[in-house]
Amino acid sequence: MAKLYFRYGAMNSGKSTALMQVAHNYEERDQKVLVIKPMIDTKGDDMLVSRIGLKRKVDILLSSDETLESYNIDYSKISCLLVDEVQFLTPKQITELWIISKLYDTPVICYGLRSDFKTNSFPGSKRLMELADEIEEMITICRCGKRAKFNGRKVNGRFVSEGEQVVIDNNNEEVTYESLCGKCYMEKVLKISR
Repeated sequence: MAKLYFRYGAMNSGKSTALMQVAHNYEERDQKVLVIKPMIDTKGDDMLVSRIGLKRKVDILLSSDETLESYNIDYSKISCLLVDEVQFLTPKQITELWIISKLYDTPVICYGLRSDFKTNSFPGSKRLMELADEIEEMITICRCGKRAKFNGRKVNGRFVSEGEQVVIDNNNEEVTYESLCGKCYMEKVLKISR
């Protein structure tokens, strides 16, 4: 029986790069993959974009009001379904991915964030934690050299602790993210120190 996988990590842990490597591995063996990303992720438009420069066109840009069922795909002919930025999918869409893995015996590998810049779960990530057959953390490091588990949001170069959960493009403000360990997150974002 195929599994639903959730591979999560803080920003800059190589999630998109890993997804593209998995797709390459299947395709060089003449197996069909289906690559999906949520439409809300406007970075790269219809492309997956990795920080190290890799790019790949996605097969489906999925809006929050769509179902995978509406695409009329025979998932039994797909060797692997790969999803990037999975945290932005709805819980209903996550449930649909789980059903696809079981009903069609097609592995579904999802890559994304576990939590937002305020350490709250994304609804899609929460549902994946409930349904995934296998959960794996992808590791990156903080600027201090420790393991990073948190995502700090910067607006115009300053860490912030308030704002909407999802900000891809914030009009004229420069929004960036930095992966942080727990101690650095407390000091830089929450302004808590000894």
